[in-house]
Amino acid sequence: MVSKPPILNDFVRKLTMKPNKHQKSTYTSPSLLMFFLQGSWRFFLLSIVASIAVTALDMLSPRIISFVVDSVLGDTPSSLSPLAEWLVSSVGGVSAIRDALWLPALLIACIAILSAACKYANIYYNTKGAESMMRHMRKSLYGHIQTLPNDWHQSNKTGDIIQRCTSDVDMVRNFVADQMTSVVRIVILVIFALWSIVSIHPRLAIVAFLAIPIILAYSTFFRSRIGHLFEECDENEGVLSTIAQENLTGVRVVRAFGREDYEKDRFERQNQVYTNLWVRLCKYLAYFWSSGDLLSGIQVMLFIVLGAVFCVRGEMTSGEYIAIVSYNAMMIWPVRQLGRVVSEMSKAGVSIGRIKYIMNAAPEAPVEEPCRPDMSGDIEFSHVSYAYEEGKDVLSDVSFRIEGGTVFGILGSTGSGKTTLMYLLDRLCELREGSITVGGVDIRSIDREWLRSHIGMVLQEPFLFSRTLGENLAIAAEDPDMDAIREAASAACLDETVMSFSQGYDTVVGERGVTLSGGQKQRAAIARMLLQNTPIMIFDDSLSAVDAQTDAMIRQRLRERFGGATVILISHRLTTLMQADSIMVLDRGRIAEMGTHGELMDRGGIYRQIYDLQMSGAGEEVAE
Repeated sequence: MVSKPPILNDFVRKLTMKPNKHQKSTYTSPSLLMFFLQGSWRFFLLSIVASIAVTALDMLSPRIISFVVDSVLGDTPSSLSPLAEWLVSSVGGVSAIRDALWLPALLIACIAILSAACKYANIYYNTKGAESMMRHMRKSLYGHIQTLPNDWHQSNKTGDIIQRCTSDVDMVRNFVADQMTSVVRIVILVIFALWSIVSIHPRLAIVAFLAIPIILAYSTFFRSRIGHLFEECDENEGVLSTIAQENLTGVRVVRAFGREDYEKDRFERQNQVYTNLWVRLCKYLAYFWSSGDLLSGIQVMLFIVLGAVFCVRGEMTSGEYIAIVSYNAMMIWPVRQLGRVVSEMSKAGVSIGRIKYIMNAAPEAPVEEPCRPDMSGDIEFSHVSYAYEEGKDVLSDVSFRIEGGTVFGILGSTGSGKTTLMYLLDRLCELREGSITVGGVDIRSIDREWLRSHIGMVLQEPFLFSRTLGENLAIAAEDPDMDAIREAASAACLDETVMSFSQGYDTVVGERGVTLSGGQKQRAAIARMLLQNTPIMIFDDSLSAVDAQTDAMIRQRLRERFGGATVILISHRLTTLMQADSIMVLDRGRIAEMGTHGELMDRGGIYRQIYDLQMSGAGEEVAE
């Protein structure tokens, strides 16, 4: 007895999570940021409060040092606040402190300990808020992408989508956690520091204040240039990610055609473009940071020199000089950091805009007053036309009926619209002209989840996840047991093959099923679909990679076990279609012929020509 895959249930649950189909997004950048902050803003608020406490505590130490230098070690009369006067008198006055200098040292140490505790709280809550926001961003993006229509996925490259969901998310997270939350602290610190400097020496406060608009002005100057270059870097990183993703996915194709050097050169060219853009961006950042360091250094130098002059002239005591220099040092570097926040806003703005592109993409429209009809009835296409591009019809005025419980075959050349018909039936593509009904009910009024859960599809290119075979087969059904899995695999002529593997259904198939042959992947996809036990089953050229004998065995077992289902067979191999109750021949998006195998043979049209070619050994591909 084969054991059930160890993490099958958890894997099925994750892959079948239902996204929010009714979400309609019209986000602006601020509103999207506020949406991402849901559930984490409290942590950031606590972080800001702790940061303000750190700032307030840092303001105390220079005052204490100034008092000790001037009034304890010197004889300058103290000018303290009422609370400070009360504290001094409560320990015996200045004379008592002079005899016990460890008291102010202990006070400074206590303040440092409190400040360290507040810094810990600041970092802890900031990190917790950042990770909480990051989780919400990833969850929201992934959930929303799951609801987007097939057209959107076809028009956006996977590598670029991944880059938006990783690098851009990380950029927004870093900005909120490292930059935006520090703005409040910087503003509070600057206000406190300026107020302290003004209270000690108003003229020196002018020197301290003048640096603020200068730093903000040159930061604004660099902001637009940095933002433009960062946007180019971000877009080219998406291109680079796409190239890497495509080549890693199609590595066997690259090697089969001996194109390793070509793909390496292609990657290197894009990598060089990306590198050059970052070098240009880093040059601007170097100009920005170095000019900020220069301006800040000049301001600090002027402040120290002028403060020393005022101190020598007797306009300021030594303690006040020490305090005022400390306050300026506390202020100037955060002001410089505030300038960096202005420039970082440009990069974060680019990233939030790229994320907004995904979140504002319209999801599949919900069905108004959806119904859940019996899906075993007749399927009817009435005057259906469809075009992927304007002016290029893939289907033109197609009308036909598939009786419920019958086998319906579709034959046609590549590009004739066979697969498009099935995408329209499953609403992977939205019908724009004509109508499609199941049991007399228009599919546009059927609950989308109900419709898709009752239509089983095996696509032309079967996709297997990098999991075990058992887990791959199980994703189509809710909590299947191993007996059901083996029964479906047996119907797809796969069970015997799997049991020959050393690990059976616990065999890991690798990414996209790379460790299996084409025929094994197709049979695995068929078994996965059969587990759904749907009333409508679609096989889109899904037997092309198996031999004729296995093809016949699979069709025989399908008739025996699932004879009551409506089966749609799309194939280039006529032996697959010959036993169908009805066969439709498509030619350039139009119905060329329809009938049973015998009727079509008697007509001597396209079907008969293809039959003669295939039976004469010309190859199945000539059906194209």
